[in-house]
Amino acid sequence: MPRFALDAAGWCAGAHPYPTPHADARPDPADISLLVVHNVSLPAGQFGGPHVSDLFTGRLDYNAHPAFAGLRGLRVSSHFFVRRDGRVIQYVSANDRAWHAGLSRFRGRDKCNDFSIGIELEGTESQPFEPAQYAALAELTLALCRRYRLRDVRGHEHIAPGRKTDPGPCFNWENYKDLWGALLKEKAVGGSPLVAAHAELHFP
Repeated sequence: MPRFALDAAGWCAGAHPYPTPHADARPDPADISLLVVHNVSLPAGQFGGPHVSDLFTGRLDYNAHPAFAGLRGLRVSSHFFVRRDGRVIQYVSANDRAWHAGLSRFRGRDKCNDFSIGIELEGTESQPFEPAQYAALAELTLALCRRYRLRDVRGHEHIAPGRKTDPGPCFNWENYKDLWGALLKEKAVGGSPLVAAHAELHFP
């Protein structure tokens, strides 16, 4: 049985649902072609707490830490959040638009939120990510490709250069791609059409 599976409503079995009001409808629900990888931690470099989920759902106590003062009034979200141990939280249906990319551009198109799915990894740009996170990310990518016509995977740094630097130099794109490739080979044994449909998913 696959670890993750998307239903018709865009919610993922295997991820913990935590719906947020920080989302809206896509201009074209059929136009979902880009996966964007980010990193986040609140406070910066501290893992395991509730603050990322609180930020993404509009519940953050801005007085809980001095670093949160600059986040006051910020309305952001992501579709998914991958914890250090590989657990996945989902805030927004993948059918809908999460507010993760901000000012962004990819393949000549602005407003990447319109046509992308955002995945936040719990981490920083100065620390390696955990094997469990790469495994979950690859499996989640597979599940998303089963449901949507994803063509590209990029980091936030690639769609907002000069403004964003995540997931950063400690994110191992080759490891992610290799894990993804191994999952495709597993499916190829059974002759799954998934392999032919998504073997050309483009990585940086």
